[in-house]
Amino acid sequence: MRRPTRRAALTLTAAGLLTAVAVPAFAGPASTVPQGNGHQQAQLVGRSVLPSATFGEQVPSGALANSANGVTTPFAAQPIQGFSGLLADGEDWLVLEDNGFGTKANSGDFLLRVVKLRIDTATQQTTVLEGGFSLSDPDRKLPFPLTRSDRRLTGADLDPESFQRMPDGTFWIGEEFGPSLVHVDAQGRVLSAPVQPDGVRSPDAWNLNGAAPTIGSSKGFEGMALGVDGHTLYPMLEGAVAGDDPATRRIYSFDTNRGKYTGLKAKVKFEVPNNALGDMVALDQNRFLILERDNAQGPASQLKAVYLIDTRDIDRDGYADKRLIANLMAIPDPQGVGGTAGGYFTFPFVTIEQIAVLDDHRIIVGNDNNYPGSAGRTAGVPDDNEYVVIQLDEDLQVDPALASITARGSRTR
Repeated sequence: MRRPTRRAALTLTAAGLLTAVAVPAFAGPASTVPQGNGHQQAQLVGRSVLPSATFGEQVPSGALANSANGVTTPFAAQPIQGFSGLLADGEDWLVLEDNGFGTKANSGDFLLRVVKLRIDTATQQTTVLEGGFSLSDPDRKLPFPLTRSDRRLTGADLDPESFQRMPDGTFWIGEEFGPSLVHVDAQGRVLSAPVQPDGVRSPDAWNLNGAAPTIGSSKGFEGMALGVDGHTLYPMLEGAVAGDDPATRRIYSFDTNRGKYTGLKAKVKFEVPNNALGDMVALDQNRFLILERDNAQGPASQLKAVYLIDTRDIDRDGYADKRLIANLMAIPDPQGVGGTAGGYFTFPFVTIEQIAVLDDHRIIVGNDNNYPGSAGRTAGVPDDNEYVVIQLDEDLQVDPALASITARGSRTR
């Protein structure tokens, strides 16, 4: 089959606005392999890091954010953090930032952006490039008042957690406050009103109107995959909907041509009810990779893992079939890429929210560092934004049509 053409190392070829520093090695304890069908056959083959204290636009931010891990808020500029979605963009990457500091109440001065990155696994340095864009609503498509009079969107307006680029260059964004799907153009301008699934409303929804929420706060559309037809989206909820088994997570189908949900694609059963979805990506019409994680960090972490799910439900138990692909708390590191030659490299972050397929045997996974609040790598030290490339023995057999859609205008060396 034809495979996406991507090299093992994503090479730095252009100067960025901000440059990372060398990556420190880390040797953490290996966790027990998560339970599930199948056995992992994976190893670490690449790593790259963007330092936690990386800032962008010179607009004050974090006035209501908590100081943490030795970092005092507020900031004189916008911290580049909250990475919650990853898309190839030529030889580089686009990353979606989430609502900022964790809640509507404290994120009104965090400007929502899509950031462009150079992820270089040869130097282990990630760099911020020109070419990103802000989210805005100049044509007043959003059905609620915004925080800023200039109509730029902030973390008090939406909580973006996943995105996909369409063949026409526009983007659909999955967000959690509704939860909803939001259509924006190539410059991040909202094109139409958010579309919410029937019967699912979070406590932060703008149209809750005193009704009881049916999903928890920050449990909306955390992951979203693009289908092989190039116009169907599969957004997945991070948490359970009221009335569902607490371990159940729904995957919806959404037709972007009609701007409508077309039902449930599948339900997925998580290992533990309180576990959260991190991200998802399609392999073909029926198979997806998902990130499942617990809500702990550092040595307390028990489960951070990549699973392959098959929505055909071959065993007919009402849930997508699911098996382990990679245990992120115990990634074999035979080459010493992570400084643990012959041992296990860990990815012990509370939020791991980015995954993309490089080819039939390699995936890239990244964390959301929640600057300055998370300290999973080293206690008391703000987490960096880290990326790891994992090689799988298993052939993922990515659908050629999906590889073509993904690569359209988005080729990585």
